[in-house]
Amino acid sequence: MKNVLIVAAHPDDELLGVGGTVCRLVNEGVCVRAVILAEGLTSRGDKRADTDQAELEELQKDARAAAKEVGYTSIDFCGFPDNRMDEVDLLDIIKVVSSFVEKYHPDTIFTHHHGDLNIDHQRTCEAVLTACRPVGDYCVKRIYAFETPSSTEWNYRYQEPFCPNVFFDVTDTLEAKIRGMACYRTESAVYPHPRSPEALRALGQYRGTNVGVKMAEGFVLVREVI
Repeated sequence: MKNVLIVAAHPDDELLGVGGTVCRLVNEGVCVRAVILAEGLTSRGDKRADTDQAELEELQKDARAAAKEVGYTSIDFCGFPDNRMDEVDLLDIIKVVSSFVEKYHPDTIFTHHHGDLNIDHQRTCEAVLTACRPVGDYCVKRIYAFETPSSTEWNYRYQEPFCPNVFFDVTDTLEAKIRGMACYRTESAVYPHPRSPEALRALGQYRGTNVGVKMAEGFVLVREVI
């Protein structure tokens, strides 16, 4: 890996599923960028327009502060409606993802697991897989799906369970992820919520026990071309 792109649905997803791994890769000299497709916050009122624009700007400011904690080179915001991406034509989302693939030319992409409960996560995964079809002189050689605490484990239909088959040892970098989450004034949570610091450490420990290390993040390898 030399050039990695994280394609996430909401501000904080770029940390929850992959923050420790991002920090590790950056420490190893990899360029890692994030693209956030949806706004965040605007689904919490009765109407999308109920959310103050200043609150969205503060959320993006928090995301930039969090990105510094783990070492993202850049973070882009696309402004799709929060938790309403199923109301957007999939083609429109694909075109946005494709534009960033063309702009940054990543060799590796991390994105959401399609089996997540959150509809925006599902649409993000669909858009990434479509935008990264192996046609012509394609650049993306590796696609990983990450788990998102408070979404992946809450889909009780079990139609697409998250079964990681690739693990990154994040023993030395998980705390950067925790510090990054603390930058989010509207997204952080207290235990026993899955996004709380204690729960994120517990998940890291659990994934670590899967492969015999202290802390790990797990991923599903969707595609790899060697």
